[in-house]
Amino acid sequence: MNRRSFVKASSVLSVSASALTACSSPKSESPTNDTSSFADEFALNELTISDLQKKMQSGDYTSEAITQLYLDRIQAIDKKGPRLNAVIELNPDALTIAKTMDQERKDSKLRGPMHGIPVLIKDNIDTGDQMMTTAGALALEGHKATKDAFIVTQLRKAGAVILGKTNLSEWANFRSTRSSSGWSSRGGQTRNPYVLDRSPCGSSSGSGSAASANLCAVAVGTETDGSIIAPSSFCGLVGLKPTVGLVSRSGIIPISQTQDTAGP
Repeated sequence: MNRRSFVKASSVLSVSASALTACSSPKSESPTNDTSSFADEFALNELTISDLQKKMQSGDYTSEAITQLYLDRIQAIDKKGPRLNAVIELNPDALTIAKTMDQERKDSKLRGPMHGIPVLIKDNIDTGDQMMTTAGALALEGHKATKDAFIVTQLRKAGAVILGKTNLSEWANFRSTRSSSGWSSRGGQTRNPYVLDRSPCGSSSGSGSAASANLCAVAVGTETDGSIIAPSSFCGLVGLKPTVGLVSRSGIIPISQTQDTAGP
């Protein structure tokens, strides 16, 4: 059974199994809307990176069209409706980047498998653009990095469209032993798209919630101890923590020199 079939079988809001105790649950919040009869007909549901590449190669979609669909989806269910609070900030340059990737495709200048693919980035990873990098903290609100983190540089070289930044457990959950997983003072409480009042787990909660809810095809998180793997588990995804040191941590707000790494 694929993930989408599982969601339909179990219902987005009716899964009753208790969340694992590894992540603290958010304080009880009532969903803003009654979505008990919600029918999700989003055109890009469950499409993988390779699926999106085939759509662009065939001319069914452009990168600009895909990017716009994800932006609309974010407005519909992340900022409104169930209000997942998975995305902390959108990239005002996303559509411009997508148009550039479309032009390169027309000119037969394909960069690789990520060409034109929208990606969401955790808000503790520097982007040298109009977006802030705050680790979810109001203390850093307004801070803009002067250059991209290494991993963002590599994504841009590969042709990815940086769609926006994702919410997280503030300071990657390195602020309290009693913190609410997925909460930040800047972004509020991230919700689990399967069951809105259950923990999305952290600290890469926004990246996990966003990918699970099809706000993007892929998102980047960071992990010190479970912060990619746990949100992936709680949100029905696959997450990978690369071997520490395999990917440069340059430009990522750190916790541990010996444990931190970024991953999808």
